[in-house]
Amino acid sequence: MSYWKNKRVMVTGGQGFLGSHVVEKLKLAGCTQVCIVAHRDFDLSNADHVQRLFQEQRVDVLLHMAGLVGGIAANKARPVDFFYQNLMMNTLTLHHAWQAGVSKVVAAGAGCGYPEHAPLPLRETNFWDGFPQAESAPYSLAKRMLHVQSIAYWAQHRLPVIVTVPGNIYGPYDNFDLENAHVVPALIRKFVEASEAKLERLVVWGSGAPTRDFVFAGDVAEGILRAAEIYDRSALVNLASGQEASIRSVVDALREISGFRGEVVWDATRPDGQSRRVFDISRAQADLGWEPRTSLPAGLATTLRWYREHRATARNKG
Repeated sequence: MSYWKNKRVMVTGGQGFLGSHVVEKLKLAGCTQVCIVAHRDFDLSNADHVQRLFQEQRVDVLLHMAGLVGGIAANKARPVDFFYQNLMMNTLTLHHAWQAGVSKVVAAGAGCGYPEHAPLPLRETNFWDGFPQAESAPYSLAKRMLHVQSIAYWAQHRLPVIVTVPGNIYGPYDNFDLENAHVVPALIRKFVEASEAKLERLVVWGSGAPTRDFVFAGDVAEGILRAAEIYDRSALVNLASGQEASIRSVVDALREISGFRGEVVWDATRPDGQSRRVFDISRAQADLGWEPRTSLPAGLATTLRWYREHRATARNKG
C-alpha cells in the first residue's frame, strides 16, 4: 500500500512553482486527501490565520513549500520583506503544525543558504560553516532557520521535520516575470520571444562562464515525497543534480530547442554572480534511494514547451 494512500496531507504554497509539482506527485502516488493552501486564503505570516488553518484542517503530513521568493534584484530591493515573511511563515506554520498534532513535516529550504565560500560540492555537513552570499542573506538566513527549527522540535517534541535543500530548480509553473525570474525561466522567455519575433540578435547577461546545479522541479518533488516516506527524525538533505552546468551550455541548448537562428550576444558588463555552484547528493542517494531522472536538455525542452503552451496564464507580467 502506498505510504500516501490514507494520509491527510497539507501542501502550503501548493499553487506555487514547486508546490504545484508536489501536488502532482502526491496524486500520482495515490494520495486522495490533499489540502492546498494558497496565500489568498491564508497569510502564513499571520498567527491568527495559521491557527485558523490548523483548526479547520486535520493533517497527518505537512509539506511546507510556501515562501516569498525572487531574484537578486528583488532581494536587494526588499530585504526586509524576504527576511520577515519567510521567517514568520516558517516559524508559525511549523509551530502550529506541532500544536495540531501533525506527525511529520517536510519543508523546502534554500540552496543559497549555504555559506558563500563553502567548499564544493556543497555538503550538508558544511551548512553552518559561514555566512551566505550577502545579496540574498536576509532571505537565505530566514530559510536556514528551518534547520534550527527541525533540530529543536525533534529534541523537545520528537516531531520529525525534514529540511530539503534543492539546487537551482526549473520547470513548468515557474515565474517567467523578467524582473523576478531566475536564470532558466528568464532565458526561456527571451528565447521564445526572440524566435517568434525572428530577431537577428539576442542579448544575454554576463559571460556565460558561471556554473549552477540545475535540477528539474518534478524530480525535486519526488525527492520531497521520498523524504517524508523514509525519514522519521530531524534531517537535512540536498535534492539537486550533483552536476555543474554552465550558463553558456543552457543558452546553447535553448538556442537549439527554441529554433532561434539569430546571433547570441553576451553582455559582459552585466554581473555574473557566484562563479560556481554544485551540490553533493550522496546523502539523498544513500538515505532515500533518490537521484534526479530528468536530464538538463530534456528538462529544458519540457519547460520551454510548457511555457509556449501556457504563456497566457504563466507568471510573466514583466
